[in-house]
Amino acid sequence: MVRRFSVKTRFAIVFAGLLLVSGTVLLGLNFLLVRGALPKQASQNSADQATTPAESVDLGGPQATGGTSSEVVQRNIEQYRADMLNTLLVQSGVALAATAVLALGLGWVAAHRLLRPVHRVTATARQLGADSLDERIRMPGPRDELTELADTFDEMLDRLAGSFDSQRRFVANASHELRTPLATQRTMVEVAMAKMPADAPARRLCERLLTVNARSEELIDGLLVLASSDRGLRDRTDVRLDEVVAQAVLQHRVSAEERGITLGTELVPRTVRGDRLLLDRLVTNLIDNAIKYNRPGGSVRVRVAAEPALTVTNTGRVVPADAIPALFEPFRQLREDRTGRGPGVGLGLSIVASIVRAHSGTVQAVPGDDGGLAVTIGLRS
Repeated sequence: MVRRFSVKTRFAIVFAGLLLVSGTVLLGLNFLLVRGALPKQASQNSADQATTPAESVDLGGPQATGGTSSEVVQRNIEQYRADMLNTLLVQSGVALAATAVLALGLGWVAAHRLLRPVHRVTATARQLGADSLDERIRMPGPRDELTELADTFDEMLDRLAGSFDSQRRFVANASHELRTPLATQRTMVEVAMAKMPADAPARRLCERLLTVNARSEELIDGLLVLASSDRGLRDRTDVRLDEVVAQAVLQHRVSAEERGITLGTELVPRTVRGDRLLLDRLVTNLIDNAIKYNRPGGSVRVRVAAEPALTVTNTGRVVPADAIPALFEPFRQLREDRTGRGPGVGLGLSIVASIVRAHSGTVQAVPGDDGGLAVTIGLRS
């Protein structure tokens, strides 16, 4: 696997490479110039000057000196030329290596300064969320490509903030406009049933209307919670998760006993940061699903610990592992059709996943050892 370098590292390498290539070219030119300037053989005057002393002193002839004086001078010049070129190469190589190292450092510093505005844009983007769209970059400085990028990013955030505000207003209005007629219908049916004899033929129709009404209310409530959690959290407070679970278990104790399901808990004190109402809905949905999709005489186990924060395990129908991801999508259940008379509307786990995302947590589900699911929730303290 090829490791990709960061932009700063690549900039420093390119900067050092360019400097190294230019330094090598200059070194080659300097070497050629110096080599051309150095004498290759002794001049006639130098040879005459070297010959005169050699002739006035008897040193045993050419056999003693290893040659004539001009040849000695020539050998000295060649040795000097070779030593000078070798010294030039060694010193230039050391200087070139030191320059390359210095260029890497300078390239890194220069890249860091050039990319500082990009880091600012990245830091702002990481801080953004549906609950913190008021953050803006507002990059100062001259008008260039980076400031234009930052201004474009700020304009996009303005549009997103307006869109989320419109969504909040829609959820608030829909909550009232959709629930009110359903509540009115339920009241009218209940009043009509109260005036009917117990064996009246129309009473069964009214009971079916109440069932449809309750199902519609459950669907609308689920959609509203899903929309609310998807737009993020405005405020976070310390919430005792074990207390929320204990209260939810108490509310489901009767329905579990009616179906012969054992509802057990294992709770330790655990505080998380988030919205208490949404966390209560998360726990309620998990326990409600664990009871609805269980088998008679089965069991539900709810555990609160330090890590993971919450685990809900239930028995029931065997769930294929490849079908689990689809269960966290809206209106998806472990059945082929959407219109069958299932125990729910297919929003329970999708709401759970949405609330977990709003709390920057994690959710994982695996098939249980005795059927059913084991759902694990990770939340930040």
